[in-house]
Amino acid sequence: MKKNLFIITFFLGAFSLSAQAQKQEKTITVEVQNNWNQAKTDAPIVINLHELHTGFKVKSAIVMEGSKEIASQLDDLNRDRKMDELAFVADLPAHGRKTFQITLSSEKSTKTYPERVYADMFIVDNRKGKHQRVQAITVPGTSNIYSMVRPHGPVLESELVGYRLYFNEKQTPDIYGKFNKGLEIKESQFYPTDEQLAKGFGDDVLRVFDSCGPGALKGWDGQQATHITPVDTRTERIISYGPVRVIAEIEVTGWKYQDTELNMMTRYTLYAGHRDLHIEAFFDEPLNKEVFCTGVQDIVGTSKSFSDHKGLVGSWGTDWPVNDTVKYAKETVGLGTCIPQRYVKSEEKDKANFLYTITAPGNKYFQYHTTFTSMKETFGYKTPEAWFAYLREWKEELAHPVTVKVIR
Repeated sequence: MKKNLFIITFFLGAFSLSAQAQKQEKTITVEVQNNWNQAKTDAPIVINLHELHTGFKVKSAIVMEGSKEIASQLDDLNRDRKMDELAFVADLPAHGRKTFQITLSSEKSTKTYPERVYADMFIVDNRKGKHQRVQAITVPGTSNIYSMVRPHGPVLESELVGYRLYFNEKQTPDIYGKFNKGLEIKESQFYPTDEQLAKGFGDDVLRVFDSCGPGALKGWDGQQATHITPVDTRTERIISYGPVRVIAEIEVTGWKYQDTELNMMTRYTLYAGHRDLHIEAFFDEPLNKEVFCTGVQDIVGTSKSFSDHKGLVGSWGTDWPVNDTVKYAKETVGLGTCIPQRYVKSEEKDKANFLYTITAPGNKYFQYHTTFTSMKETFGYKTPEAWFAYLREWKEELAHPVTVKVIR
């Protein structure tokens, strides 16, 4: 009898484990509304998974628009091995709405979608003369590994543009302009060969010097922008590799700044079909009276500028993109940064930049966007007037994000 009871108990336990291992799913319907008077292309749509209370760990998702499946991705933003957000992009007409059916599952999926974005970072392996892929690097604040990282930090690319984030105290986004839409930095790694250039590849189009380039977050000493130094540690990492958005972060601990010590993480998100970079700053404690700044570079010698005096600033100019002025020609670019007016303290100009100072007392977070165009682009803007007109429209679009409503 004891033997039979053991066998029954064993099979009941096995059945229970099997039941627990069964796939769990939750299907929801989401309504997305474009409240703007212009059509939106590749509008970012983000679903907070924690608000759905699925009761299981989400490992895959399928997004359907009618009978058509939409490329999507799940992202673990805080690196706790649990997915935090579902993201996809969609086109919406002016004042239009679309409905999507989303199925979340506890099972992983092998499904893949066409890559519309790219992210990567490499470190030099001098022994083998190669570069090894890395996802995150942390160094003491006194270490200088800028030249050991290719291409000097994480790279983020959409079909329209490419950015790299400098792995040093500048923490400046540098920019890669293209002739044609498409992904190419996986092949060129930001440094195209002569053969690739002959094929029509893009290239580095801006020499940022000590400026904020397009939208680098900087300190402010009352007269000029300052770098993010000294710090105890500096980390640069890639959070998401696509297929519809790429995300990288720069984290510093122990930043000695304005009579305090800050731990700050800056997140950079680039969506498919977008030229603008979303920049978010997170702090582990509420800010007090600290003042930061950002804006756009005053491009050496030829810069034209634009400001609406309410958080939007742009510049346009021509300069050599690198120190080699023999092999490389001058490049013309337009830059733009848009800061929500609630964060703006003052408008400033220093030697290298057109700036706004930023404060967020009592908050642990603020955010803004930056963008650029290059004269290389067959799909871009050819005059400063056209570029500055685009920046005004871009600000309006940012002010009218889509609304997302879970209806069942």
